[in-house]
Amino acid sequence: MSVESPIMDERTLADLQSSYDRVAPEYVRRIYDELQHKPLDRELLDRFADGVRERGVACDLGCGPGHVARYLHERGVQVVGLDLSPAMLEHARRLNPGITFLQDNMLALDVPDRSWAGIAAFYSIIHIPRAEAVNALREWKRVLQPGGLVLLAFHIGTEIRHMEEWWGQPVNLDFLFFTTDEMKTYLHAADFDVEWAVERAPYEGFEVATQRAYIFARSPGEIT
Repeated sequence: MSVESPIMDERTLADLQSSYDRVAPEYVRRIYDELQHKPLDRELLDRFADGVRERGVACDLGCGPGHVARYLHERGVQVVGLDLSPAMLEHARRLNPGITFLQDNMLALDVPDRSWAGIAAFYSIIHIPRAEAVNALREWKRVLQPGGLVLLAFHIGTEIRHMEEWWGQPVNLDFLFFTTDEMKTYLHAADFDVEWAVERAPYEGFEVATQRAYIFARSPGEIT
């Protein structure tokens, strides 16, 4: 179902948070071990890990139950997980001892400038309205070191899927799809350098049947 993209106001943020709080237990059951079935995702996370491991802290932004943070942590990355949902963070802390997880809003991060070596954002931008996508990416750039790396994953398309029920729970969520060229345009507008992108078909039986895109981008400035 396609609907007009809303503004990410306080009510929308509250709906986003409460919706993920409700589905958190089922989300963990279905999603937490998904990377073992996704070889391309693992390969790309390995490349991301190689790019940030010696440069400081990286963030799993929109971390959910922390499975991406765990994967990076196991590969020697200093990683912190951020999410809007307290229930998701409760699961993340329980499942991933030794990793720091914090509640935050990716549109207005409580993080000093130039703090992070990288951001892995797996499907975390899919609830950001198109009108606010560039501002969100500019906020990410603010907290990245010069030359900081972003690995961004999203569903390919132009639609917005509205959901009022998810796994038997009442929710109020919009899932935005983006084309790869569209997301590249947003990244360029936010002053990122886009390095490369790759697309793939869904892994049938292990995820929602949508085409996926991944983009590596870098904040401007020399890597220190």
